[in-house]
Amino acid sequence: MANKKTTSNSIASAAAKVLANPSSSANEKKLAGSALSQVNKGNQTSKELEKVASKVLDNPKSSETAKKLAGSVLSQSNK
Repeated sequence: MANKKTTSNSIASAAAKVLANPSSSANEKKLAGSALSQVNKGNQTSKELEKVASKVLDNPKSSETAKKLAGSVLSQSNK
């Protein structure tokens, strides 16, 4: 069954801001790229990105933006 979940406009906007910000962390940029790749598409989150997103959500020092991106990316996995 194809993945029909897509990234919302608000998450896509946050992801674009993360990618434009030179001080964004590598994990934030990975999550932002994944979220943007799923705008209006049925792309599935990779296992690698699922692990990154899980680590971001488990880390109390992660930014709110990173946590929003992680949640979006995880919600679009097929698990």
